[in-house]
Amino acid sequence: MAPTHEVFNQPEPLVDINLFEGNQAMRAALAFNAPSLDTAPLHALGATVGSAEMQTHARLANVHTPQLRTHSRFGHRTDQVEFHPSYHALMGAAVGAGLHGTAFSPEQQATGHAHLLRAAGFMLFTELEPSVLCPISMTYAVTPALKDNPAIYRDWGPGLSSRAYDPALRLWRDKPGLTMGMGMTEKQGGSDVRANTTRAEAVGSDAWGQRFSVTGHKWFFSAPMCDAFLILAQTPSGLSCLFLPRVLPDGSVNAIQIQRLKDKLGNKANASSEVEFSDATAWLVGEEGRGVPQILAMGTMTRLDCALGTSGLMRQALSIALNHTVQRKAFGKRLIDQPLMKNVLADLALESEAATALALRLARSFDHPSDPHEQAMGRLLTPVAKFWICKRGSHFAQEAMECLGGNGYVEEGGEGVMARIYREMPLNSIWEGAGNIMALDLLRALRGGPAMKQADAAQALAAELAPARGMHRALDHLADRLPLRVEEMATEMEARRLAQDVALAVQASLLAQCAPPEVFGAFCDSRLDGQWGHSFGSLGAGVAFDTLIARAMPWGVGGSALGVGR
Repeated sequence: MAPTHEVFNQPEPLVDINLFEGNQAMRAALAFNAPSLDTAPLHALGATVGSAEMQTHARLANVHTPQLRTHSRFGHRTDQVEFHPSYHALMGAAVGAGLHGTAFSPEQQATGHAHLLRAAGFMLFTELEPSVLCPISMTYAVTPALKDNPAIYRDWGPGLSSRAYDPALRLWRDKPGLTMGMGMTEKQGGSDVRANTTRAEAVGSDAWGQRFSVTGHKWFFSAPMCDAFLILAQTPSGLSCLFLPRVLPDGSVNAIQIQRLKDKLGNKANASSEVEFSDATAWLVGEEGRGVPQILAMGTMTRLDCALGTSGLMRQALSIALNHTVQRKAFGKRLIDQPLMKNVLADLALESEAATALALRLARSFDHPSDPHEQAMGRLLTPVAKFWICKRGSHFAQEAMECLGGNGYVEEGGEGVMARIYREMPLNSIWEGAGNIMALDLLRALRGGPAMKQADAAQALAAELAPARGMHRALDHLADRLPLRVEEMATEMEARRLAQDVALAVQASLLAQCAPPEVFGAFCDSRLDGQWGHSFGSLGAGVAFDTLIARAMPWGVGGSALGVGR
């Protein structure tokens, strides 16, 4: 039978490119934050995650979702989750790139840029939207927390920073690499962890310190196949942080019963579960009754990853939109040459570069914990970046999907990742504290404490904005008022607005220092000076659209502006 039609005017997928080499915004931000940073590992990782092979693994891991096996065929309790081989391939690649606890290894710490390098790698890996980075992020967050139990850290620290991935259920000392998760929230409390009802009774002590028997539940217990978890439970002295391994020191399996896996909107490849503890064994980490401060310290690191992850998803959504519009024609010319499409793409490019700049600036603060300014900015920007970047993510993904039309709404093929990106975006906004929790955390930071006082925060913010003073009238106007608003501390009703304004001011200041004038000017004109509507694609006519779009093109060296010569 003769074919009924010829297939044409359909774009080729965006595959087999180096995601780092083509990311001018990331490279500029890294050069600004750490001029001496060795980016060779990022070049290698960019090629890996831009490959067709890894994109296939990401698709398969999300199509063939985790399966819970609570019992063996003979009726024995097993509590195992089975994953598709692509899941393990992705986990192996992420661990091999050092995106988990490797940043805390002595070798990486000696570079002075361990967290910034890891942050850029995390963003690049997120562009796959593989849905496997939850255990990677949690391992990163809990590794330093274990130092509050030196005996456990001595035994587990090397495995948590190892670049070897081993999914087997075995004793920690028999594994070349380890991963960890967290279990905090319960069905009755959610973000209000003080409402937790899980109980822990002291049953003795051993080489790892005070030992407890734990009975209770966790409503969200992601990555239940990790080797161990930090959980919260009520002890006689109050809510405490406990270390709970899956395999106990005597080789027996701990009493963690997986009740079911969550059927989530996105994040399909990651197993999120509900669990019960029935006299499970755990060890105290830190001071008894001080579990909330302990979990807040870990939350700071996972909140960084939410901002990084959303920034990475933004970048990939933009790249896919650019790849589509530079090839697809409509009404006699390429989509990317249509004026309205140029406006949308340039606007998305601005948002993506600003998110990248803010997320990597926050990561820089983690490399300098003893610097008072960096300490203050880290405390201030963590809730701000998590709030603002993640809030922008869903709207960004929807607009990028619209650039593809119906093709963007379809799951299959190279552009099918756009649907995964869209479903993933709300997760980063909700996980580790939704918008209101972040705004309240900003106020908590401004109320002062051992780390920072309001005046310190205001002074640090003023110093952060100082390099861009005099470069744009609207930014100067905002920078004049913001430190005073910070010092006076907004009421709870105004906390979201304050988080938004701090984010925009810092983003503008960063773009002034690490982006071309056309990018900085367009960002300030639109986001700060009112020359912008309520949707993407409403930039003023005077914007250098072609310059902004050419800078955002994903093909790097060898690709020219607007895709000519690809």
